[in-house]
Amino acid sequence: MKILFVGDIFGNPGRKAAKEMVQKLKKERQIDFCIANGENAAGGSGITYVVAQELYKYGIDAITLGNHTWSKKEVMNFIDSDNNIVRPANYPPELPGKGSTIISGENGKVGILNLMGRVYMDSIDCPFKAAERELEYLKSNCKIVVVDMHAEATSEKCALAWYLDGRVSCVLGTHTHVQTADERILPFGTAFISDVGMTGPYEGIIGVNREIVIQKFLTHMPARFEVATGRVQFNAVYLEIDEKTGKTINIERIHQILDV
Repeated sequence: MKILFVGDIFGNPGRKAAKEMVQKLKKERQIDFCIANGENAAGGSGITYVVAQELYKYGIDAITLGNHTWSKKEVMNFIDSDNNIVRPANYPPELPGKGSTIISGENGKVGILNLMGRVYMDSIDCPFKAAERELEYLKSNCKIVVVDMHAEATSEKCALAWYLDGRVSCVLGTHTHVQTADERILPFGTAFISDVGMTGPYEGIIGVNREIVIQKFLTHMPARFEVATGRVQFNAVYLEIDEKTGKTINIERIHQILDV
């Protein structure tokens, strides 16, 4: 099975890049499923119903979230009813939405698990224990499981990948908006990359207008962030996974600069 995972889509520039690249790659590489992190897809923070539908129209089959899950209040109105959206499974269980899902297509089905780190981030439930809980259901229903580990610390992402090696198809890091060059397949068949990178503005600072960020560093004064303009980047990983074993046999980084 061939899966495309798109790194953090950031604002309108990121959505433009997704529109440009997803359908193209699906055709060129005969992609079975496309999954994207969309926690910054609406204005650089959060997601809305309209934006989610836009991403689906571009060929994205499922959306993972992260620490900005609740940034747009309207997410509460649709996160429960949309089976293709997952938020971190280690948020408190009484919150709306789900931490994992299974999506189906012509060539099979894929389990998707969203987790969030705790190092330098909000203090929430343990992602390792949440993974154990969610995998009990996922692994009884499908062989292939894609994990989006939305975290700041590379050590935490790497630890989760080694912890789950052989039990999930891949652990893909998101959140830092910087694509890392450490993609590999662990000994028992789990693919790993510390961060898939960001799909959005290329000429800002992790997606934000660079002048605003520079001034914030210089003055330490609070500032309202704005989505950067200029060229955009598309960051993703392409995975080939054995449907019978759920093990990854190939992982490849994709990085492209676009004028859109």
